[in-house]
Amino acid sequence: MARLVFGMNMSLDGYVDHHAFGPSPTLFRHFIGEAEAQTGSLYGRRLYEMMRFWEEDHPDLGPEGAAFAAAWRRQRKWVVSRTLTEVGPNATLLRSDLEAEVRALRSAEEGEIEVAGPTLAADLGDLGLIDEYRIYLHPVVLGRGTAYFARPRPRLRLMAHDAIDGDVIRLRYAPG
Repeated sequence: MARLVFGMNMSLDGYVDHHAFGPSPTLFRHFIGEAEAQTGSLYGRRLYEMMRFWEEDHPDLGPEGAAFAAAWRRQRKWVVSRTLTEVGPNATLLRSDLEAEVRALRSAEEGEIEVAGPTLAADLGDLGLIDEYRIYLHPVVLGRGTAYFARPRPRLRLMAHDAIDGDVIRLRYAPG
């Protein structure tokens, strides 16, 4: 059975914003390794549309960007959307019953499936389907934006913590 993991970069005050801060080269290489190891990613429409950037060839990506693009293209993707009618290569559209479709996906797959985006993670968390939360905590204070936790969560249990980069700490939590 696959495990669902929600992980994103987060500011000290709890916000996610890929425009305000991003990963260092060391952290980016960490994310490349994560993408290469994952079974796939589960996206909501908005984040999936943003991530489709990686489907196209961009000559200015550099070696790390090209490596991430290659890993992302190989990876299977499942996209939750009521408005999209089609998705790109290596992607499957999930349109009807979120809980039933994601439970079936977890049962049919092995390994780790990334949950991408706070809103989708909140919906799946409400259904008890998130197995792990990974917070990549950056020493940045934004003061506003999209919260990592879109809705209150039950108490979480710390599983592990480690420094990924000089200033970034990965916190791993499980529900419960």
